[in-house]
Amino acid sequence: MPSSDRPAAPLPWWAALPTAAIGGIVADLAYPDVGWWPMVLPGVALVLVALIGRGFWMGALIGLVYETVFYLVQIQWASQWVGPIPMVALSLAGGVVFAIGAGLIALAYRWLPRAWPRSWPAWPLRLVLLPIAVAGLWTAREAIFSVWPYGGFAWGRIGHSQIDSPIAHLYAWVGISGMTFLVVWLVALVVEAIRFRGIRGYLRPIAPVLLAVLMLAWPAWSQAPTGSLRIALVQGDGPAGYFDQRGAGDLLAAQVAATAPVIERVRAGDRIDLVLWPEGGSDWDPQTDPYTASVWDAITRATGAPLLGQAITDRDGVYYNTAILWHDGRALDTYDKRHPVVWGEYIPDREFFRLLVPELVNMVGREYAFGTTDAVMDLPTDEGTVRIGVNICYDIVDDALLRESVLEGGRVILATSNNADFGRTDESAQQLAFARIRAAELGRSVVNVSTVGISAVIGVDGRVVESLPWYQPGTIVADVPLYDSITPAAAAGRVVEIVVSALGGLLLLGAGLVLLVTRRRERGPEPTE
Repeated sequence: MPSSDRPAAPLPWWAALPTAAIGGIVADLAYPDVGWWPMVLPGVALVLVALIGRGFWMGALIGLVYETVFYLVQIQWASQWVGPIPMVALSLAGGVVFAIGAGLIALAYRWLPRAWPRSWPAWPLRLVLLPIAVAGLWTAREAIFSVWPYGGFAWGRIGHSQIDSPIAHLYAWVGISGMTFLVVWLVALVVEAIRFRGIRGYLRPIAPVLLAVLMLAWPAWSQAPTGSLRIALVQGDGPAGYFDQRGAGDLLAAQVAATAPVIERVRAGDRIDLVLWPEGGSDWDPQTDPYTASVWDAITRATGAPLLGQAITDRDGVYYNTAILWHDGRALDTYDKRHPVVWGEYIPDREFFRLLVPELVNMVGREYAFGTTDAVMDLPTDEGTVRIGVNICYDIVDDALLRESVLEGGRVILATSNNADFGRTDESAQQLAFARIRAAELGRSVVNVSTVGISAVIGVDGRVVESLPWYQPGTIVADVPLYDSITPAAAAGRVVEIVVSALGGLLLLGAGLVLLVTRRRERGPEPTE
């Protein structure tokens, strides 16, 4: 028969809420700018301990507190120029979605032990199934908020915290969602090993130690470069912020001035395959503005290489944030940003939100459409055509888009961004960390260029090879390795995420069904007249 015992709550409710809040603050320390990756472990542990023994609604409240506090610390940069309303709203949105997941995790802690037959040994439940269910439900919650609502907010996932840890090589095998699952699984397993009293004390650490050793000892994905591109990235340090004071042409002038050292290198005998400018590096579209076209032409002639720049393009009154590959006086290819930033580049349900916060809504006068172009371009070089993956700013957090650029043949990933609106906050460092994770996950070198920093060349292992300081014009000219192989994470795509999420959901559902059937049996048959 299933057990009817409810797990005892380690903490009273009045202590569980501040414990969850502390957990959110502690977990944030694992991300840039601090970047102490081990801190995600006690951060997750604190909220899990707070959830044990709770019902759905109390668990949801605990989850709301944890995630809201986490995001309030994590995305302080969102209040840099426009005040606290966007930051608080986004934090609460994340908190509400996490609250549902936390409520389900609380039910897992309550239902699975009660549904487990008393005659069976308890250790497979407590040291195997329950931690897997908890990790699967956590991963599912992250997966949902990464794409919903309004395209989601795939920022600050547990899987984003481990690029500097000894298990960073696992990104190539399981991706970001898989990393979330493994980290939460390990933490949940440690929590259960400490709580469980069904076996001798010296046996309880065996399961978490074995999992940790397996994660550490798992071999790194091995691949060899199949060529290289000599890329000159240019950080112009122009006045690209939303509230920066600038005159017509100042952005373009800053990029041209910062590109001068590259031109000097070419005149001295260096060879360049591509000049890379950031998002926000040009005032006008060279496809429609003759002056801008003449400047871009001058850059390509002086360097002997195509220029990948960015401009706002207007097509019949619809605006796009567009990367343009320019050479020989024309655009060879374009990429339209797939994910304009909500509340920055577009306002969802504008009329509704104008009733709530009219000043903020009216601040975004020009909205950008969602791009539909593919995320690869064919770059002509002296040695043949090289296919490159291209993305713009917030695109870097889109799992499907980045994977698409690799599966469609991209041999290197070029990430352009404009971080001028966030000053010297953690945002730029966090975005650079995401670019590093993409390199390790997808098995591609990543060149990350920003208007004001942090611009860097990133190796296939996720390590920064070379970078430029913040808020200084500068260039990096580097031979960037090209790769052709497909990592297991890229090949699997969302399969890992779906499987582990479904596993958590099915374990919870199965326990609920067992309890429902048991309750009906205990009530006996309905009396008949």
